Amino acid sequence: MRPAGPALARRKQSKPVSHNIFLIGLMGSGKTTVGRALARRLGKRFIDSDHEIEARTGASIALIFEIEGEASFRQREAEVIRELSALDDIVLATGGGAVLNADSRALLAARGTVIFLRASVSSILQRTSHDKSRPLLQTADPRRRIEELSRQREPFYNATADIVIDTGRPNVQFLVQTILSQLEALQAKATLSDMSTDAVFSDLAEHPATSCLPPSGGPASGLALTLNVALGERSYPVTIGAGLLDDSAMLAQHVAGQRVAVVTNTVVAPLYLARLTHALEAAGKQVIAVILPDGEEEKTWASLMLIFDALLANKCDRKTTLLALGGGVVGDMTGFAAATYMRGVPLVQMPTTLLSQVDSSVGGKTGINHPLGKNMIGAFYQPQAVLADTATLDTLPARELSAGLAEVIKHGAIIDATLFAWLEQNMAALLAKDRAALTHVIRRSCEIKAEVVRLDERESGIRAILNFGHTFAHAIEAGLGYGVWLHGEAVGCGMVMAADLSQRMGHIDAVTSARIRALVQAAGLPVVAPDLGHATWRALMEVDKKNEDGVIRFILLRPLGTAFVGTAPAALLDATLDACVGAR
Repeated sequence: MRPAGPALARRKQSKPVSHNIFLIGLMGSGKTTVGRALARRLGKRFIDSDHEIEARTGASIALIFEIEGEASFRQREAEVIRELSALDDIVLATGGGAVLNADSRALLAARGTVIFLRASVSSILQRTSHDKSRPLLQTADPRRRIEELSRQREPFYNATADIVIDTGRPNVQFLVQTILSQLEALQAKATLSDMSTDAVFSDLAEHPATSCLPPSGGPASGLALTLNVALGERSYPVTIGAGLLDDSAMLAQHVAGQRVAVVTNTVVAPLYLARLTHALEAAGKQVIAVILPDGEEEKTWASLMLIFDALLANKCDRKTTLLALGGGVVGDMTGFAAATYMRGVPLVQMPTTLLSQVDSSVGGKTGINHPLGKNMIGAFYQPQAVLADTATLDTLPARELSAGLAEVIKHGAIIDATLFAWLEQNMAALLAKDRAALTHVIRRSCEIKAEVVRLDERESGIRAILNFGHTFAHAIEAGLGYGVWLHGEAVGCGMVMAADLSQRMGHIDAVTSARIRALVQAAGLPVVAPDLGHATWRALMEVDKKNEDGVIRFILLRPLGTAFVGTAPAALLDATLDACVGAR
């Protein structure tokens, strides 16, 4: 459920999660069909908000759209949802656009369990192709219209829902049974969360001067969706949601041994270490804390030794799990330590920055920096799980948020032009930390990363395209000194340079290059590179993992949304450097 202050959240947990069920999703996703069957199984009353509007007005939805327009219909829809959501013991199927109204989203989240029925564009098109009663699909290209609606609405569906159900299977009873199972699991989490809250309230009463409440709305208060990185016996889940730090049951599931070493840094530890330790101890785990100095400049052998020192001093064995709590630097070093301590111990990634949630925590790349090259010492080592608590982004500084957006832009530029266009339209919402927008880009980025890793785990082929902009970026970081620019800042500028080089080589046009520059700049990232001097630029770019036989290899675009690994003529590289670097 959605939080409305600790006291309200506590009262809300006392009634069953499935008291009211609200179904959301695009038209044709099965809300009415599944809703009727679900209501019968639960002994609840079924209501369809669109049917209710038609009954009250005596007109079809299509006619209301034609006579009054969509804005008027949305107002009617919001009024009906306000009334119906206040009823008890119902299953309510909402209209596809109901989530566009912020008040409706808040009411649905506060008054019941929200289930997002997610369907593919092809499935929706098949189910609605002969339905003339849907005014939004009466266009020359209904597929494109469904794709547009999906891009616009899915972030709101994800942010509002407690449960997500894919409706690709045609068997309604199978879907209903899946929903019932998810409701039971959600109820169990709510019970656990309620018990934890009771303990906190009791402690607060006994120690009012020193106790503090955790943020309201634990793991059951929002959507937790899980993706899978499919690597055979090394496969692992990526779970995305708010409140995972406090989810003892989930932590117990992924931390198999009795002991867990939580590796974090001096910035993250004061914010989240105590909460995570409490949750782990509630799961019956013994916690060892390792707090590293913060910063890219600290991604060194000396910092790695601090992890090994703590593990050896505490006599940690092969069953000890290493849990990385922090951003990309913490994740990379903890992963390298896990890969090499006793030749391999279990690893769980709990990323707390946008950059690490959308990119570095997924895929198994670990390592440290060397003065002559970034990430040149490391190993491929997959975690047991990635648990991305989106609530940690609430405390993320604006500069770190922008750095994370660089990796999201990268995913759009190299693989998903639709995502790139969505970012152009929604950058302001992302910078404002809109939870729906952030959840959307984290999920999509993890989907992209998981699929690329599945195809090429050890970067012998397609995975190299994930380094778009990184050849230039790593040179910037090494040339200026690690930590002067954030990694994401260097990547953002590096993408501008890679796009400029792609244009000079005739792979993309000037408009595409300008779009990339504009989006990077809109994200609050630098678009002018430091002038290191051509000789230094070349020397630094020659120390890159993608290079072969001493030849610098770049990730180039052809066109937007696709990428390849290639080389560049020296004259064109020099022209890009001349165009993109600033004055000394």
